[in-house]
Amino acid sequence: MKNNSKAFEDYVETPIGTLMLSFNKDFELISAVFLEPEIAQPIAKSSGSDEIQNVIKQFEEYFDGKRTDFNIKLSPDGTEFQTRVWNELLNIPFGKTVSYQQMANTLGDPKVIRAAASANGKNPISIVIPCHRVIGSDGSLTGYAGGLHRKKWLLEFESPSPQQSLF
Repeated sequence: MKNNSKAFEDYVETPIGTLMLSFNKDFELISAVFLEPEIAQPIAKSSGSDEIQNVIKQFEEYFDGKRTDFNIKLSPDGTEFQTRVWNELLNIPFGKTVSYQQMANTLGDPKVIRAAASANGKNPISIVIPCHRVIGSDGSLTGYAGGLHRKKWLLEFESPSPQQSLF
């Protein structure tokens, strides 16, 4: 059984808002969520451990356009099905998208589209587990816990060819 009690917390300033990073006692990332400005607390740094500083550096490199994948110990807390969905999300390459229907098909049952979408929406580790790369079958942007404006920004940021706007 995982012990995912939050032991450490730190923050990363990004072009689309502050990310709050939470870690368990083993310095595994258990969540990375965007704070909304109206609820953001004054930033208090964690212990400053090398492990946490490495995670912060990887996020900064991502947002600087110098990193397309992460090498971070993850420990998201979820059901068996949610974990399967989140593991599938890790297979979506930088700059690519899949539809919720494709995700359900990959999981082995086209009928689990709603459950897959729900699990996608409960992903506790933004960016690293790239739930922002899942879109509607018609190419439309659909829900994103961090806000559709952030999803749009992330997809345009990761777009392999410069364009005026993807959406």
